Amino acid sequence: MRRFVLDTSVFTNPHVAGQFGEDPEDILRTFLTLARHCPAEFYMPLSVYEEFRGMRDLEALAADFETVVWVRSPRRFALTLPSDILYEFIDEVRTRIDRGLRIAEEHTRQAGAAESLRPELITQLRERFREAMRKGLVDSREDVDAVLLAMELDAELASADEGMRKLGNRMGIKLVTADYLRRVMENLSESGIPGPGGA
Repeated sequence: MRRFVLDTSVFTNPHVAGQFGEDPEDILRTFLTLARHCPAEFYMPLSVYEEFRGMRDLEALAADFETVVWVRSPRRFALTLPSDILYEFIDEVRTRIDRGLRIAEEHTRQAGAAESLRPELITQLRERFREAMRKGLVDSREDVDAVLLAMELDAELASADEGMRKLGNRMGIKLVTADYLRRVMENLSESGIPGPGGA
């Protein structure tokens, strides 16, 4: 049986969530209906679930969600990671810090040349700094929990987050393109076949 570890982006990223519906409740209802008929298991780490509940009011559908999606954290103390993953991560963080500093220096020079500090300079600095530092990088416990749980369960990681997908790929974790998740679920339901490597 195929297993999927879900990230909040499946339900909150407008481009991805749009495949399930238009408003947050409709998106969740459609996903739950498909998941009930899909011969697969769905998981979400507790930290990700709590983050999701902080972003969306799930009260009306929380019990239905927990019936269909297993809320489970990875066994962090039992997992081992190749040291090469840690070294790559450190190198990437160092490179990003240097890139962020160069952006800050550039904007400082622009601000120094200006007669007064224009608000758009600060906005631009924040946007460029955020992109240089965070885009494509795992930068939260929730992200790490989802990747580790997918590794532990030998599940497919369903996320639109570039950093999570990149780390998952480095670690040999199976990935499903979040944009295609609905069609994958429909295909599995129609065929009744667990899929590659399924029992």
